[in-house]
Amino acid sequence: MTYIANITEGGPDAPLFLTFHGTGGDEAQFHDFARSLRPDATVISPRGDVREGAANRYFRRTAEGVYDMADLARAVAKLAAFVAAAQAARSPRETIGLGYSNGANILAATAFAHPHLFDRMVLLHPLIPITPPPQPGLKGKAVLITAGQRDPICPAALTERLAEWLTSQGAEVQTFWHPGGHEIARDEQRAIAAFLAA
Repeated sequence: MTYIANITEGGPDAPLFLTFHGTGGDEAQFHDFARSLRPDATVISPRGDVREGAANRYFRRTAEGVYDMADLARAVAKLAAFVAAAQAARSPRETIGLGYSNGANILAATAFAHPHLFDRMVLLHPLIPITPPPQPGLKGKAVLITAGQRDPICPAALTERLAEWLTSQGAEVQTFWHPGGHEIARDEQRAIAAFLAA
């Protein structure tokens, strides 16, 4: 299971930092940002393998906010195998995931099914329209969720529901809200840096 990806290798025993772009992004969208946040890390940024018109995505949807559940299951299985192979090749001391929008959704969905793969997660403007089944493997995982209070794509109520669900599984959840929409704000970037530096 492979993807087109940007890869910057870290030193021995480096953390593994995976980034996942939003719809229409690519493997460059967060690669250098991750390197600036954790210059010690091996950074791997895979490009989504689904096309929606000219836009890259990690899984298909049938409408805005409506998942193609069969394709999501395929994408989760592929990404889980990709992350596991990257870990097996490097034996990182921790694995961090950062995803935005569609990238946050595939990161979250993969963690729901395979919680052992990620130690810390940054979910930027996720949209999870389903309530996952219980996942005790998320206990103790550190999660930062960021969102815009006026995001027309990711309703605040669904963001809050996701945070509550993760907390109920025992994850250590932080949330950061900015007053805007679906864009990533400067204060949001500072919150991410602080979360990863803690």
